[in-house]
Amino acid sequence: MMNMDNCMLCPRNCRCDRSTGQKGYCGESSSVRIARAALHFWEEPVISGEKGSGAVFFTGCNLKCIFCQNASIAASEVGKEVSIEALAEIFLKLQTEGANNINLVTASHFVPQVARSIRMARKLGLTIPIVYNTSSYEKPETLQMLDGLVDIYLPDLKYMDSKLAKAYSKAEDYPKIAKAAIDEMYRQAGKPVYDEETGLMRKGVIVRHLVMPGAVGNAKAVIDYLYETYGDAIFISLMNQYTPMREFTEYPELNRKVTKREYEKVIQYALDLGIENAFIQEGETAQESFIPAFDLTGV
Repeated sequence: MMNMDNCMLCPRNCRCDRSTGQKGYCGESSSVRIARAALHFWEEPVISGEKGSGAVFFTGCNLKCIFCQNASIAASEVGKEVSIEALAEIFLKLQTEGANNINLVTASHFVPQVARSIRMARKLGLTIPIVYNTSSYEKPETLQMLDGLVDIYLPDLKYMDSKLAKAYSKAEDYPKIAKAAIDEMYRQAGKPVYDEETGLMRKGVIVRHLVMPGAVGNAKAVIDYLYETYGDAIFISLMNQYTPMREFTEYPELNRKVTKREYEKVIQYALDLGIENAFIQEGETAQESFIPAFDLTGV
């Protein structure tokens, strides 16, 4: 386990002593906090299925995009402390509620603790797949702590444009970091494997890209990289659900949703490349219904 007393779990390399309560960029000490643990129905169909994904939303974030849809938990405003044992019990409870999988949402800054909880839960009877849902601002050596524990990786690839990464996430190095992280995820999870009866994914990688207003070029660069690197060995999920969560004076382009024309350009580009393994969203999807209530449900 990496030391929490000189934390370098993520690319921010804060080196703070989280074991004594100090908080780094992620906003969290070494005590795991979660804001919600419940069935979630708004992931990709091969993840949510009909019964839902057992989503555990962790408090804090090491990226903190200025447009974050889950801003209250990213900013550490909501969350309840849970022990490693209690977290394992939460996984098991979600399994008994019928969850198709355990979906770890933004757990980067708690990887050592989460790995222990997964092992504990499996010894106690957890059999459903583990999904790791991440911004991809991850170190490969941290992800290696999850090797053999995570079945499905659900990473973002937000930016291929370093200028956008710097402006929106204060992470100019994001493209380089994320590419290395996704490579490690693919090494671990490999090509998609499905349950023959349900059609749900049992193993594999789905890389998400949230199309941003005015950033069609960035989206095309993301698609180019993923298809050139992985072909149809991964799925690409192209999302149009960006919703302005506040008024942006410094970046006025963020004050609107993605237009239908912008999204259609991105989809057509993917189709023209010949991409077959993709998820797209239809209709008006930029709704608050995609954002669950972070009210400590299930904690």
